Amino acid sequence: MQELDIYDLPDLVDRNKRLLGLDPGTKTIGIAVSDRDFKVASPVKTIKRTKFKNDAQELKEICDDKNIGGIVIGLPVNMDGSEGPRCQSVRTLADNLRTIAGFEIPIVFWDERMSTSAVERFLIGEADMTRKRRAEVVDKAAAAYILQGALDAIQRQNNINH
Repeated sequence: MQELDIYDLPDLVDRNKRLLGLDPGTKTIGIAVSDRDFKVASPVKTIKRTKFKNDAQELKEICDDKNIGGIVIGLPVNMDGSEGPRCQSVRTLADNLRTIAGFEIPIVFWDERMSTSAVERFLIGEADMTRKRRAEVVDKAAAAYILQGALDAIQRQNNINH
């Protein structure tokens, strides 16, 4: 299947639907959602990863509950732009969501280099959070950071084209 581009999403997602942002890690998946205008990303929750079937079911419930029309998944590209094993596991997650779990909405990737470390720096410096509290919010905040980056890119593209 040909990989979709982030800039294809506005044309592929029904009006009044939102985007789901995912920051998949080995133990958790951070989750964020956009508003209907694709302008603002908000952190929602972090789910603990278990079996794929359970994770997919929880994601499906969130998609139904939040009126989701597309998914943006953070792709952990190496600093030199190459893709390592973590990228492969994220691509496999997306493939499994499509083929095994039957997700029919568009799924795109967004380069998430530095997202978790940027969020960590913010939570330490600006928000002055304890280590325990940071651990509770960093994944969903990273998902919002990833999704916001994608939304900002879509908005820039729309401003250029209109």
